[in-house]
Amino acid sequence: MTTRVPFDLDRYLDGIGTRPCFICGCVADDPSFFHHRVYEDSETIIFLSRYPTLEGYCLVCPREHREDFSKDLSKAEYLRLQEMVYLLSRALKKTFNAERIYALSLGSQQANSHLHFHVAPLPSGVPLERQQYHALMAENGILQIDEPEMARLAERIRAALAAELKDQQRSSSDA
Repeated sequence: MTTRVPFDLDRYLDGIGTRPCFICGCVADDPSFFHHRVYEDSETIIFLSRYPTLEGYCLVCPREHREDFSKDLSKAEYLRLQEMVYLLSRALKKTFNAERIYALSLGSQQANSHLHFHVAPLPSGVPLERQQYHALMAENGILQIDEPEMARLAERIRAALAAELKDQQRSSSDA
């Protein structure tokens, strides 16, 4: 069973502006920046959030350190990244029977500057007052999911995303 635990926002904010880029660290396989990977190719990496507020909460990132999608990505690179957000959203919807998928880009020049999109499935039946921003805010607590369960979640999402990619390839070759 997954439980929600308080999130120490002050501790998180204390180190976030001075530590190295966690996405670049994850891409480089630095163990101190380990995240459960869902997908990666030469351009994109997708992994589970280390501080999930919803089960299946993922981040979609360009592998290369880019900070601003309107300046640092070509239109083709941006569309490829959004295609991965879309395919992941479909996979999460199916995997978690989600009522809605939340997708947004966060970060700033002060912290977490590496461009990334948060993609999180909202389970069916969540009361309205616990949806939307409330569901995404770590200040309302994060899910305490042990490592074996995180690995299982990553594998479930990986399999669903692989099916979406296969369907997309099939559709492209039929066109």
